Amino acid sequence: MAMSMEYDYPAISHNKSPGHPGHTTPEQDAAVVQLRVELEKEGYTERLDTHTLLRFLRARKFDLYLSKHMFIDCEKWRKEFHVDDIVKNFVYVEKPEVFKYYPQFYHKTDKDGRPVYIEKLGKIDLTAMYKITTAERMLQNLVLEYERLADPRLPACSRKTGQLIETCCTVMDLKGVGLTSISSVYSYIKSASAISQNYYPERLGKLYIINAPWGFSSVFKIVKGFLDPVTVDKIHILGSGYAPELLAQIPKENLPKDFGGECECEGGCLYSDAGPWQEAQPTATATTTAAAPVVAPVLSS
Repeated sequence: MAMSMEYDYPAISHNKSPGHPGHTTPEQDAAVVQLRVELEKEGYTERLDTHTLLRFLRARKFDLYLSKHMFIDCEKWRKEFHVDDIVKNFVYVEKPEVFKYYPQFYHKTDKDGRPVYIEKLGKIDLTAMYKITTAERMLQNLVLEYERLADPRLPACSRKTGQLIETCCTVMDLKGVGLTSISSVYSYIKSASAISQNYYPERLGKLYIINAPWGFSSVFKIVKGFLDPVTVDKIHILGSGYAPELLAQIPKENLPKDFGGECECEGGCLYSDAGPWQEAQPTATATTTAAAPVVAPVLSS
């Protein structure tokens, strides 16, 4: 039985696939209730809202046992990695210098209202970067940005579109990257990927890998055999002629000029953090109905 649940942003997902908020079956609603009850018995009181629990359930194909243990592992990691302290106190003062080698930034939204996240891997030089920062601080910054994605970015995008946005659109630029150079940053990428997959499930809406080097598509054809078909459908491997497909998803006025768009933020798109999360936000006015069997505390592969 669906009941209303108060959020200060829309609670019905734009993704109408079964298992997403507002588009759940009675069995999936029951799984949310059962997962919440079992976690409360274990002593957990935070992040038990329906949207979060559904993300963990979807990540584990609604297997209650696996979803429960994924959530518990995540909570243990949050405590060990001091996530709450990072959110309150971490300042990435070396960011401008690090970004000379490894630009990573959110910039406006795609046509579905998702935040656009861009990474440029062509200039990565870990030897030079580790003279400026450390692998730990890079991961702490990654976690901080994931937390900021959850709040304020996604709620702001949801308010602007009038429907729940839970994922982002990622653009990964491989210009200047050779297949052999990937091995030099494998350790960091492995750690970053583990954080994303294990602790921030169901946050990927679309992934565009652009300027893919020769042979990359062939390698991906092998790798995708080990990936979930739902994940594979989100990934687009594009060469240097990526612009038409990328612009079909991201409005040209929102895409930086460096990538074939028209946006030229003052001071550079890289540092502007432009998007709905920088705009004045409406205050909460009403309860939005979602597939939430019980009222719970109010609070992405």
